[in-house]
Amino acid sequence: MDIYLKNTATGAKERFAPLDDGNVRMYVCGPTVYDRAHLGNARPVVVFDVLYRLLRHVYGETSVTYVRNFTDVDDKINARATETGRAIGDITNETIGWFHDDMDALGALRPTHAPRATRYIPQMVAMIEGLMAKGHAYAAEGHVLFDVGSDPTYGSLSGRSVDDMIAGARVEVAPYKKNPMDFVLWKPSTRDLPGWDSPWGRGRPGWHIECSAMAADLLGETFDIHGGGNDLMFPHHENEIAQSRCCGHGFAQVWLHNEMLQVEGKKMSKSLGNFFTVRDLLDQGVPGEVIRFVFLSTHYRKPMDWTIEKSVEAELRLHGFIERIALSGDISKAKGLPIEEEVLIALADDLNTHAALEVLLRMNGSEDANRLARHLVFFGFFDWEELEDRVSRHLKAVSDLSNFADELAKVRNLAMETKDFSEVDRLKALMSDAGIEVRMSKTTVELVPGPDFDPAKLEALK
Repeated sequence: MDIYLKNTATGAKERFAPLDDGNVRMYVCGPTVYDRAHLGNARPVVVFDVLYRLLRHVYGETSVTYVRNFTDVDDKINARATETGRAIGDITNETIGWFHDDMDALGALRPTHAPRATRYIPQMVAMIEGLMAKGHAYAAEGHVLFDVGSDPTYGSLSGRSVDDMIAGARVEVAPYKKNPMDFVLWKPSTRDLPGWDSPWGRGRPGWHIECSAMAADLLGETFDIHGGGNDLMFPHHENEIAQSRCCGHGFAQVWLHNEMLQVEGKKMSKSLGNFFTVRDLLDQGVPGEVIRFVFLSTHYRKPMDWTIEKSVEAELRLHGFIERIALSGDISKAKGLPIEEEVLIALADDLNTHAALEVLLRMNGSEDANRLARHLVFFGFFDWEELEDRVSRHLKAVSDLSNFADELAKVRNLAMETKDFSEVDRLKALMSDAGIEVRMSKTTVELVPGPDFDPAKLEALK
């Protein structure tokens, strides 16, 4: 199957042709680990997780190598350590654990490699030495800087000239720079900051050199795909390209960038009170698969607006899927089904997840239950074990609710004789609190578990 991707570097949608069909390689920029991942951090994780799944499906699970890094040396981490009095290693280890837990909750597969920058310092030093030897970098006052003027192709990714970049960007003004756009490859460290010995004295790497060194070490000097949020296009990705290609590396052949995330139509900001971490939503009871569904409902190259309305709709959709599978499906049979061609065609068209999900929404008939189950796992909403557990819990809840419905019918019949409906109202309130919809007619009582159904709360009814 041919996959077409919108290559930021060329501005065109191109047929994806990996360098080696047996070793498809992708690098995605990961987080700086000093705090919880917010919703904006999570969007590229989910987007490129779907691409990873598609590539594994097309080329084979063992034929795709996916690298997503952790930046664990950074001034923000240093500031957090100073602010809290905690050791930097404790902060980064804890934050990496948080990140894995939160992304697991969103159904994201772990990448093949999740390197920490601090474990690749020798590779960074070697790359900087190579840039200096070729005249693309220079040492000044304990720093080593990339000489932007030495690279005539600088700006090729973002399509901006150096003069435009200077005018439109906040650049660090320093007397030791030849050019305001020159960026730091290595900087000195005081005794209270993390540092490593180097030919230029004790110091630490600049941000951009990390990804170039880790990508080259784990994927080779030339690889297939580099991804990330479009906020990284400049300066981070622009600088990655410059330093890598000036080392003689082919670097990434295809560049993919997802658009930014908003909350209720506005840019996410702490000052606006609409800033959420993934953990905030999970702790508020928003399931990870719901967050994932909302993300994938918008094409990755379009701005995504997180709203309460969308999350409620997504939860209802997913609940309906589980209900249909529980009533009509057979998961053992579902596991052997192929992925629908219509789904693959949508995803192969520049990862059109919105169109692919529309296919799932059209799987309405009971005969579609197994197909639906297969695709919920393919999309990463659940793994097979989770799906089996959800279906099992739904079936048990339906069985339990049948008994409660019979009991409520008896209480209602008695109330009609006594004209005292207080017990009926009490039971209905408890059921509503448990996420159960009570449907009563003159002759029947039906209890329907809703998307927020909590079986544990049924104990109050016993």
